[in-house]
This record gives sequence, structure tokens and C-alpha cells, in this order.
Amino acid sequence: MNALVVYESAWGNPRLVAEAISDGLSPHLTAEVVAAHEAPPLAELTVDLLVVGAPTHAFGLPRDGTREDAHTRSGELIPSGVREWLDAAGPASFAVATLDTHVRHPDLPGHAGKKAAKKLRKLGCHPVTDPETFYVDGYEGPLLPGELERAREWGDGLTRGDW
Repeated sequence: MNALVVYESAWGNPRLVAEAISDGLSPHLTAEVVAAHEAPPLAELTVDLLVVGAPTHAFGLPRDGTREDAHTRSGELIPSGVREWLDAAGPASFAVATLDTHVRHPDLPGHAGKKAAKKLRKLGCHPVTDPETFYVDGYEGPLLPGELERAREWGDGLTRGDW
């Protein structure tokens, strides 16, 4: 069995979470981590589990404008992300799990993981769990203490489901 963890990350926090999730998955299946702008099209995937994660920008998945704003605040300029990767996809039928990073204080509304899950369900995928949020300190991070361990444990827990 194999899994693909696709992420979008301007400051590195979702990338670190994606890698920790992959670590949690890897004792049970083969897991690969890839940035959304480098991921193969959804139609070309042959995986048993797809995990998708992004930072929460402006109450949901990042857009060109929010990526540009992140870049002006010293984040990496990303050519495209999870939103565009999913928007370019046709029908698919994968077991999926979604996640996001989110500012802990102030606890603003909206979550990228929920938006990604909604897009994936519309494509025909079936979530194996509710979207998960991993918290950062401030807009740029870093991740709050314990979040990477929690991500590893969450990844491990994904392998225990019946999908």
C-alpha cells in the first residue's frame, strides 16, 4: 500500500507537518511527500491514500493574492498550490485525509483543510477522517510545541482506519 502527501507551504510549516505525517504513515505503508505545484495530476495518481494539506489563508485555501501577500511578508513565492491542483482535477476516487495549519491566537474562522475536503468530495473522493488542524504561532509560525509529534501520531492513526 502507498500514500501521497501533497502540501502547500510558504513558510515551511505545512511542509514540516506533511513530512511528520509521512513519518507516521511510513511504518505501515510507503509514503511520499510532494509540493502541490510539483504534484502529478490527480488523474495520474495510483495511491491507496491521498493526504492534502495547506495553510489557512483568508478563511480558506490560499489564492494567488494571498500567496503574493505571504511573499511580501518574507514567505516563499509559490507558483500555484492546492486550490489550483484540485481545480485542474477531474473525477477521482481515493481515500483522502486533509489538514491545514492555522493561527492559534487569534482563532480566526475558516480552515483550508475543510475547503480541500469539500473539493475532494465533489471530485468523488471519500474522506477517511475529519480535516485536522495543526497550529502555528502567528501568521508565519513556527508550529506550536508538540504539533509535529501530533502530526506523526495523526499519520499513524490514518493507517488504522478501514478504507
